[in-house]
Amino acid sequence: MWKYSVRWFLSLAAAGLLAGCYNLTLTQYAGDGGGQDAGASSGNTGFGGTGGGGTTSSGGAASTGGISGVGGTTGGLGGSDAGVRDAPVAQPDVALGGTGGGGTTSSGGAASTGGISGVGGTTGGLGGSDAGVRDAPSAQPDVALGGPGGSTGGIGGGGTPSAGGSETTGGTTGSGGASSSGGTSLYGGTPASCSGLTATCGPSKESCCTSLLVPGGTFYRSYDGVDFTDKSYPATVSDFYLDKYEITVGRFRQFVNQGMGTQTSPPSAGAGAGIPGSGWDSTWKTNLAATTAALTTNLKCSAGYQTWTDTAGSNESKPVNCLDWYTAFAFCAWDGGRLPTEAEWNYAAAGGNEQRYYPWSNPPTSTTIGDSYAVYNCDGLCIPLNVGSKSPTGDGKWGQTDLAGNVWEWTLDWYASPYQTPCNNCADLTAASYRVVRGGSFYDLASYLRSAYRDDDDPWNDDYDIGARCARTSL
Repeated sequence: MWKYSVRWFLSLAAAGLLAGCYNLTLTQYAGDGGGQDAGASSGNTGFGGTGGGGTTSSGGAASTGGISGVGGTTGGLGGSDAGVRDAPVAQPDVALGGTGGGGTTSSGGAASTGGISGVGGTTGGLGGSDAGVRDAPSAQPDVALGGPGGSTGGIGGGGTPSAGGSETTGGTTGSGGASSSGGTSLYGGTPASCSGLTATCGPSKESCCTSLLVPGGTFYRSYDGVDFTDKSYPATVSDFYLDKYEITVGRFRQFVNQGMGTQTSPPSAGAGAGIPGSGWDSTWKTNLAATTAALTTNLKCSAGYQTWTDTAGSNESKPVNCLDWYTAFAFCAWDGGRLPTEAEWNYAAAGGNEQRYYPWSNPPTSTTIGDSYAVYNCDGLCIPLNVGSKSPTGDGKWGQTDLAGNVWEWTLDWYASPYQTPCNNCADLTAASYRVVRGGSFYDLASYLRSAYRDDDDPWNDDYDIGARCARTSL
């Protein structure tokens, strides 16, 4: 296809004066409109710091061995904070903060002849507020609770007999444990790509496998109310989870080290299905690399732009690029997920029925963009940067990072124009020449980063500007 000769020409021009002309020769693919009544936005951050345990009441004085007062009750449930707005739905894949400390024990009552010591206070309540989800009283699923609150206070020592000797106070409780990080996999555990992997992604250095809920709804595909104004193609998607980060080099190394992604270790037939008929086709096996050595060679598609290194180094938190569609599919299936449909990807980037111009646009028609929002237009170094490097400024409505820029992302669908209708959890599964890619890359102009913009590529193409992100039907 002629546009690939243009890419070859541009890669040559990157070293010379023609680099500035890169995107001026590419054809935009007009998107087709879509959507209304998307689900309410919901945050995906955790409950924050814990509330302190309630203090205990002081023991009453006793004339002949008075019993001291019982310890105070637990602290209250944590309050709200300045996190995601209006998110009553339970949020997955985030860690609750540590639980509250236990209450301090009560002082034993003074006794004239060896009073009985005070009973220790009970433990503190569930954690209090922090910078987490606001208005989210529902229990949070699939998250790791912080360590338990400390033990109850120790029993106060008995008073010294005779003239009402003072008792010792009960012991204080232990502090709550720190919360765990990381998303959970489709099957409830840590995804294979993050097993034993250090949490290094985003400004908070969280698990690179964090996956966030995208509440379902209806919207217009490839519509932003500014440049794309055709509302002919509504689509409805159900709730799904979309990984917060693009697939990193470190995660992909786990895949390679286990000998996956080759013709001798393809996914099982039907694996990675999100909708009926969308799972792995055993005839696709021949499109995978023959051996692990061949796979790693493919990942080194461009000396100047590739992120893969044969040994772990400084690129582990960068998005893996030079990734063809079949290998991306195989990775997500192995990791307990799947490739998102084009409708799902567009819905997440557009903020559902907000129909955002860019994933971060607020108001939705805002066309504001810059280096603080996305990795694009070469962004100084002209290479992909660590995933989440523009977070939270460039995050989408539901918390996903780099939905615009860094690397293009494969979707499940074959490319077809116009869109198929009707669309209720749909994907274009009719074989064609190209698969859909979305989001633009570090090399592209701002126009390619618009949420409504769609492009296509040969599924076997492993260009330096293409990577992927996994979706999950449930956690």
